[in-house]
Amino acid sequence: MNPEIKTEIAAAAARMIAQDGADYGSAKRKAARQILGDAQARDLSDILPDNEQIEEEVRLYHALYNADTHPAHLFRLRGLALQVMEMLEQYQPFLTGSVLYGTAGMHDDIHLQVFVDSAKEVEIYLLNKNLQIEISESPHFRGPRFDDVETASFMWKNVGVHVEIYEQDDLRGAKKKSGDKLLRADLTELRTILTNSSHPAQQ
Repeated sequence: MNPEIKTEIAAAAARMIAQDGADYGSAKRKAARQILGDAQARDLSDILPDNEQIEEEVRLYHALYNADTHPAHLFRLRGLALQVMEMLEQYQPFLTGSVLYGTAGMHDDIHLQVFVDSAKEVEIYLLNKNLQIEISESPHFRGPRFDDVETASFMWKNVGVHVEIYEQDDLRGAKKKSGDKLLRADLTELRTILTNSSHPAQQ
């Protein structure tokens, strides 16, 4: 497969993600069909770019088209994530996903991971904070060989927050980095990120 085609698909998928909040999987498949046509896009195994390539294209898209608004939006989301993490400090919270990676658009929510002995304890704690929570399941960060994890979702200052509730043992094998990329940030790391990214209003 021509690498230029992969780049074209990644850019088209990134546009869908940034503009419409599409998920990576459906965006890349839809982009492949748009660019190659349904017939050529049937076997996608060698065609689709990986998520890292799409993520870089999302970052480029925001830099090109949302340079005036994206830094302030990202700063706000990270600040809200910090508030929720401080509230959940006793449960070892970590920030992950697009808000951490710097690719979050207007449709993105905050994704957190906590590592606890009892999922029920976290749910009761959130209910006692007068939050209306919805319980669902999310894929385990280790991949499909592991059971889905319980996830508590709620609104925090008009932004969706999803708290994936892992067992304590899961933290032992949780990678913090992939190359130079930080996969999850604890409270101290998030405070450092916010400190190092001066408030957009001050720039």
